[in-house]
Amino acid sequence: MVFLENLRSKLESYKPKIAELAEVFDIENSKERVEELHNKAAEPGFWDDLENSQKVLQETRTLESRLEKHNKLTQSAEDIEVMLDMAAEEDDESMISEIEAELQSLADQVDALTLASLLTGEYDRNNAILNFHSGAGGTEAQDWNEMLYRMYTRWGEAHGFKVNVLDVLEGSEAGLQSASIAIEGENAYGYLKGEAGIHRLVRVSPFDSQGRRHTSFAAVDVMPDLPEDVEIDIRPEDIEMQVYRSSGAGGQHINKTSSAVRLIHKPTGIVAACQTQRSQFQNRDYAMRMLKAKLLEIKLQQNLEKIEDIKGVQKEIAWGSQIRSYVFMPYQMVKDHRTDYETANIQAVMDGDLDGFINAYLKSLSLGTLSEEDARD
Repeated sequence: MVFLENLRSKLESYKPKIAELAEVFDIENSKERVEELHNKAAEPGFWDDLENSQKVLQETRTLESRLEKHNKLTQSAEDIEVMLDMAAEEDDESMISEIEAELQSLADQVDALTLASLLTGEYDRNNAILNFHSGAGGTEAQDWNEMLYRMYTRWGEAHGFKVNVLDVLEGSEAGLQSASIAIEGENAYGYLKGEAGIHRLVRVSPFDSQGRRHTSFAAVDVMPDLPEDVEIDIRPEDIEMQVYRSSGAGGQHINKTSSAVRLIHKPTGIVAACQTQRSQFQNRDYAMRMLKAKLLEIKLQQNLEKIEDIKGVQKEIAWGSQIRSYVFMPYQMVKDHRTDYETANIQAVMDGDLDGFINAYLKSLSLGTLSEEDARD
């Protein structure tokens, strides 16, 4: 049947891509490395050095995940080939719809692994820490800030990542003044790094009794959750620590005593806060990790030798610096101003469907049409 031959040709077109991904991810050497790591974990005294054992386990999980995804890809291609042979031998057209569905699933897997192959940055594999800050627009902007908080939480949950609330400061009337979340999982930072910047909303305000259209802004910071062995030299005298009572969304672990911690880097004004850990010490530790990550990010962007050289990093959260616009009225459109990727399905985006924007950003980086430095300007 001609239709089956067309489907077979489509399958054949994916085989070179699958072989190329095997080379990109160094599948054969990864198999050998996993075996080495398993042998190391079985050695006596492996757990005596907890720091080293955690590194071994993390590398093992990363490589095993890579092998599992590629094995699933290869197996899918083999299964489709068997289905095509069966359909041809039995002249069975009833299998066509099933084969088409399997080919689409294969295409999605190839696209996902191809995208993952673009994540080659030093910290791309790390967990991500997202900070949300409301900007110009008062209550309207704080409501928009909460909408973004929900959007990225939904994205993380939909992709199987673990989402932890770190800090929440509620708005005076509605929404959030600021919030921080950690999105934990392989490549979380790599996928989300392009989401850092100022996000602009245009809509008819639910807080305006006259039903007028408003423009609001909120900023999203995205930082890698740094490994503990990364050394960042911050002078103690440059840190101001504030302790306050925990409040807001945080679940059962919120401690109602004054255990929440806010750290301020005085030379730059950068603030990191955490309130959801079990003790003041743990909150301070997590806030310090967030602060170090932000300072390292800026240091690398500005090509500086020392943290002390960072000055004037704050941007106004207002007109002229947005990376993306979300227009609810007079038409519906979400557009990224760096890649020109856009969609009219604004509800899906607000429910966490950000993959189109993320893919466009990463592809632009790989093609050289957009640099990470330019993307953040």
